[in-house]
Amino acid sequence: MAVEFNHTIVGSRDKRAGAAFLADVLGLPDPTPFGPFMEVRLDNGVSLDFIEHDGEIASAHYAFLVTETEFDGVLGRLQAKGVTYYADPGHRESGEINTNDGGRGMYFDDPNGHNLEVLTRPYGSGPA
Repeated sequence: MAVEFNHTIVGSRDKRAGAAFLADVLGLPDPTPFGPFMEVRLDNGVSLDFIEHDGEIASAHYAFLVTETEFDGVLGRLQAKGVTYYADPGHRESGEINTNDGGRGMYFDDPNGHNLEVLTRPYGSGPA
């Protein structure tokens, strides 16, 4: 049996808003309710299940591998929403993208402070 990643739970102040933001920015179908969650399903069957809770939300990092065309779409949607993006995970290079491994990548925050990343090449896949 192969081991596959199936889902993760994403803490949120407003599960509908958080899930809708992610689905919209990534160009995915609208989130769907599943028990106490709002589920964002990725193309490979993995889901991010948003749940609400009170208090502080610990920031987490979520990275999404996309095609070059999808990257352009994400970048355009972020710019249209006025969301600041960065070339680096520490958010020091504002309005820039990186070209790590011969691809493109960028980081941005979701409404709950999670550090999201889109990249077109997996780490270590580029020329040596």
